[in-house]
Amino acid sequence: MFYSVIIPVYNRPDEVDELLQSLAKQGYKHFEVIIVEDGSTVPCQKVADHYNGLINLHYYAQPNSGPGQARNYGATHAKGEYIIILDSDCLLPPDYFIAIENELQHEPCDAFGGPDKAHPSFTNMQKAINYAMTSFFTTGGIRGGKHKMDRFYPRSFNMGIRTDTYKTLGGFSTMRFGEDIDFSIRILQAGYSSRLFPDAWVYHKRRANLRQFFKQVHNSGIARINLYKKYPSSLKAVHMLPALFTVGTFLLIVTTPLCLWTLTPLLAFAAVIFTDATRKERNAKVGILAVAAAFCQLTGYGSGFIRAWWQRIVRGKDEFSAFNKSFYK
Repeated sequence: MFYSVIIPVYNRPDEVDELLQSLAKQGYKHFEVIIVEDGSTVPCQKVADHYNGLINLHYYAQPNSGPGQARNYGATHAKGEYIIILDSDCLLPPDYFIAIENELQHEPCDAFGGPDKAHPSFTNMQKAINYAMTSFFTTGGIRGGKHKMDRFYPRSFNMGIRTDTYKTLGGFSTMRFGEDIDFSIRILQAGYSSRLFPDAWVYHKRRANLRQFFKQVHNSGIARINLYKKYPSSLKAVHMLPALFTVGTFLLIVTTPLCLWTLTPLLAFAAVIFTDATRKERNAKVGILAVAAAFCQLTGYGSGFIRAWWQRIVRGKDEFSAFNKSFYK
């Protein structure tokens, strides 16, 4: 099988260098890499040029239009039977393509996705944030874990799809956030097959600090309501849990001066997160940071969800006018 790897890039030459290094070390070589520079002020062309001859690499540049449209532009140049979408902040293990080949040979499908992990070289904070985004206790395992509370949808940090299926569906929409879930919903609604490849995982750096992480997950909460407005059946109970957690946490904190025992549920939750994260990472420092990251993840997503519910459901604003200062630029 021949694959076309599409990587949209915006001002991240150092990350691209690390990702291309991992692509050059793949045991399976039948793939091309298509980099689409999406209006960057700090381009990565010199980095890309360094890998010419080491991998089958193509570099393109376009005015800034968002990651979804950058991926669509890259797809117009794709020659592979499958398109693989990666984020620039990912690293691949050497047998990534071998895992995909094994899965497709065993059971072909139209679309697929893989989970993500934290690389040993990541900072403690990056490991903690990775835990918060992948743990069953925080996201219900919906991002590719083996134990999930909702159906698996491929995500754009590690997503594969038949090239003809991609083109038939028109690729990613013009949504500036949540566009990968929008695409996954359309894939499934069109009747195409999609499944998780557990061994086709990537190392995903995510955000470097809690402030950036909060903004990211806050926008994810907003995107969930935007998706609900397009696809009402896409909203599941698991998506509402962070909003309930946020409201519950606020009420518990507000009532604490009256009765200290009301903090018991939050302390119990923090203990579970600390114990589980420490066990998985074998590092108590990561366990402590994971508690902060978990609360950040849940309240960030929950507050974005509540904010979008108010603006879009109660006030009836459209997708762009409601949040043009957030990420529609």
